[in-house]
Amino acid sequence: MKKNSLSPKLISHAVLKMTPKHEKQEFVTVLVRDPKVQKEDTWHSYIDYEIFIHTNSMCFTRKTSCVRRRFREFVWLRQRLQSNAVLIQLPELPSKTPFFNINNPQHVDHRRQGLQEFLQQILQNPLLLSDSRLHLFVQTQLNPEEIEACVSGHTKYSVADAIQQFASLKRRFPVEHEEKKNENYADSDSESSSSGLGHNSDDSISHGCKASTVSEES
Repeated sequence: MKKNSLSPKLISHAVLKMTPKHEKQEFVTVLVRDPKVQKEDTWHSYIDYEIFIHTNSMCFTRKTSCVRRRFREFVWLRQRLQSNAVLIQLPELPSKTPFFNINNPQHVDHRRQGLQEFLQQILQNPLLLSDSRLHLFVQTQLNPEEIEACVSGHTKYSVADAIQQFASLKRRFPVEHEEKKNENYADSDSESSSSGLGHNSDDSISHGCKASTVSEES
């Protein structure tokens, strides 16, 4: 008479198939990429970087976003996050060099990597993720002054509104603030240059520009 029992190998397989799948873990992927030279005025240019976010975290209003930020905005963000989380030692931004050259690929990529590592670390901290400034920084093009106004409730739109509206319109929000320049935070990150940089102000990439040593971007 044949036994009804399963072999140990089959039992093991059956138990494995019956075991519930692990719950999907939350993740936040952040990339700082695509550095571009932007012309600020006749003599000054600066570099901004694209911040790409992809996440399934419930902390984020948008699961995918792309914005552009310049170095001095990162400096502002770190200062604000540190002032609101005094017990946390935030990671450092990439160190300054005496002569930062916007046309030197090594200089630019070193800074890009440092900015990416900075965001990767702060986006893993639950306490820092509770700060609305961080979300507005990585998911909207609001400048620091506009971010502060939004977080303080001095705007007609909420933090979530700003993020959703920017995602759908792909521009600064609101319209009336587009031309407003903020000169009240951090130091300038403009680069003095006498090489006649032929860049447009509409995020065009630098091509064929002569290398020139310029002062450090703050």
